[in-house]
Amino acid sequence: MDFGLVLQTDPPASRVVSLMKRAERNGFTYGWTFDSAVLWQEPFVIYSQILANTQRLKVGPMVTNPGTRTWEVTASTFATLNDMFGNRTVCGIGRGDSAMRVAGRKPNTLARISEAMKVIRALGRGEEADLGGTKIRFPWIREGAELPVWMAAYGPKALKMAGEEADGFILQLADLYLTEYMVKAVKDAAVAAGRDPSEVTVCVAAPAYVTEDDSPEALAHAREQCRWFGGMVGNHVADLVAKYGEHSDRIPEELTDYIKARQGYDYAHHGRSDNPDTRFVPDEIVDRFCVIGPAGKHIEKLTALRALGVDQFAVYDMHDAQEATIEAYGHRIIPAVNS
Repeated sequence: MDFGLVLQTDPPASRVVSLMKRAERNGFTYGWTFDSAVLWQEPFVIYSQILANTQRLKVGPMVTNPGTRTWEVTASTFATLNDMFGNRTVCGIGRGDSAMRVAGRKPNTLARISEAMKVIRALGRGEEADLGGTKIRFPWIREGAELPVWMAAYGPKALKMAGEEADGFILQLADLYLTEYMVKAVKDAAVAAGRDPSEVTVCVAAPAYVTEDDSPEALAHAREQCRWFGGMVGNHVADLVAKYGEHSDRIPEELTDYIKARQGYDYAHHGRSDNPDTRFVPDEIVDRFCVIGPAGKHIEKLTALRALGVDQFAVYDMHDAQEATIEAYGHRIIPAVNS
């Protein structure tokens, strides 16, 4: 199983680079960041520094979207980084929840994501792409260029599209039941589209907090540090409920039930452990969606995720134990999972 580190690009950028260097030293092979131009610093500028200061780490956004930048600019940025550092990027893409909403725009449609994935992937590989009737190709891309495109998804139509079109599937939660359900939906869609399902890389991303023991006090603190994640996922779930209804056979109630007490969301606190808009998230959801507890509990859950077809676990490391989490994974958890 691969391991990734997910960070926000809060200033100073030097700290983001430092944490990514620490992650590589501890066995992580991917470095991901949020991509929301209003809320945080520009990630692609920082990727260049991460790549220059690491040897093997692959980097990318979790996730970018097809509305913030034009598609040829997105593709050119990835392709430039790959030309400089050797095919070490991944284009994670989604609807653009925070990036679009804080700029006063609606998240992108699935149809727009589908078209963008095709264009960005083709241009990033040096192939020709059609930009609304104008065919273009980057003349400077060298032979052997690659740009995998991984799609974030929750809902039935998005899961189907990920299986049909994406090189990878990003699932932002670590619940075993929902992971099994959604990975199956993606893989079944790949098979139905005539694809080899093993060609779709599965990445589960969620907060991880390693405690010294399983005392009530230690677990309570870990939950408070990770509760924000249920609120972030709740934004996507609220969109699904608005589209499909509160009780739909197309969406597991294990995913939708917990947002009934949700009362709005302020993106000023997005992805932060002190987010006041996530008090509605119950402890059960934190335990299910995140990975918390002593190292043994992490090893147990990650081993179960791998058995469900998960190829990478990406650690959201936004809490008060960033370095400690990276070190615990490097010294105790990653070696045990991959032994």
